[in-house]
Amino acid sequence: MKATEGDNLKHSQLLSEDYLQMVPAEQREYAEVCVSPKMAETDSTDTNQQREGLLEQILGRDNLNRAYKQVKRNKGAGGIDGMQVDELLPFLKENKDKLVQSLRDGKYRPQPVRRVEIPKENGKTRKLGIPTVVDRLIQQAICQVLSPIFEKQFSNNSFGFRPKRSAHDALKRCQTNITEGYKWVVDMDLEKYFDTVNQSRLIQILSETIKDGRVISLIHKFLRAGVMVEGMFEDSPKGVPQGGPLSPLLGNIMLNECDHELERRGHRFVRYADDLLIFCKSKRAAARALNHILPYIEEKLFLKVNREKTQVAHVKQVKYLGYGFYIYKGEGRLKVHPGSVRKFRDKIREITGRSNGMGIEARKSRLNQMIRGWMNYFKLADARKLIQSLDEWIRSRIRMVTWKRWKKVRTRFENLKRLGIKEEQAWMWANTRKGYWRTAHSPILSRALPNERFKRAGYLSLMECYSAK
Repeated sequence: MKATEGDNLKHSQLLSEDYLQMVPAEQREYAEVCVSPKMAETDSTDTNQQREGLLEQILGRDNLNRAYKQVKRNKGAGGIDGMQVDELLPFLKENKDKLVQSLRDGKYRPQPVRRVEIPKENGKTRKLGIPTVVDRLIQQAICQVLSPIFEKQFSNNSFGFRPKRSAHDALKRCQTNITEGYKWVVDMDLEKYFDTVNQSRLIQILSETIKDGRVISLIHKFLRAGVMVEGMFEDSPKGVPQGGPLSPLLGNIMLNECDHELERRGHRFVRYADDLLIFCKSKRAAARALNHILPYIEEKLFLKVNREKTQVAHVKQVKYLGYGFYIYKGEGRLKVHPGSVRKFRDKIREITGRSNGMGIEARKSRLNQMIRGWMNYFKLADARKLIQSLDEWIRSRIRMVTWKRWKKVRTRFENLKRLGIKEEQAWMWANTRKGYWRTAHSPILSRALPNERFKRAGYLSLMECYSAK
């Protein structure tokens, strides 16, 4: 089968079932992708028909070396073949030429991803697909070549998974919009976005920019590689498996169509991955924007909008990227959302649990890591009073777990004396029948284990990190 030229053709929109034709003898592959007359997927692509040489850039020595270093840096678990990142280099030394040749010939077949489910805040789970380390290497090599090409097309209002852009940049843009009077938002929720991406529509969008049909074919094979769930193979006719280097880029490419449609209609918006806020000056304008954009998202991009979670709301009622918004003297300001505080407390409880089996140094290391990371992310928030109260609570948790660790009356008595408590008081408190949490708040333990002692022992405080921002 030969790939045909068709740069000047405009393709009519097709329903998803019209795009693909299944091969009965090989259920994991497709005979033909009809969305683009520039590309047809076969086991052996005719390289003479390719005019751009994009695949050669992907398979270039320097690009593959960069991809290997990035995969090595990212670490991560192995896929269904059990190969770990540390085993990748020996494998490449022995099989690199064969691997590259199979990619050039269009005969390479990615392996199914390994299904992993991680819990979400709402009690549900997020499905991840972990590719093999070899597939991760190839995906990373593809991303390194395609990202600069598509970066030129991406909207200035998109911030997720892009170089030199972060969640903080998205939040600062939100602040600017609020300060300029856009106080009502459409809080858009795309239901299971990465699991519901229409692959045929995505292939069509890719084909409008990528002229090398071999690269389109390779990406399509990754999309259709399937999933292994508890040892059983499942087909993947839709979605972009989260967990590989390619999925964030493909997710942005798909939603870039929505970005351009919003810009064409003159809307102010901020998007981080699939988290989208459309800013308006009135509740009525926000409701109108929602009603107008819904048909485009559902009928043109074939994405599913969660009607229950998608809402028109004042900015003070919105949670975005873990932050909340408020307005002070007409200026948009940021705060830590109560839901993020609850999640933080739950993690601290887990680390400082009385029966988690952690040693002193392991607990301190985990606690410092959690405090440093959390404060680094929420450093944009106005939260001095909140941080002070959280610091007091964390110190009480440390005192509680320390008191539990002392266990015996004699140990408590000796330690309290050593820490400067008079012998009579030390003996009385060593024999107390009060609970661990109540004892942690007692004046005696606060004197024996003051905040200054924790600081000297190497425990970080939220306020120190916040003041240093």
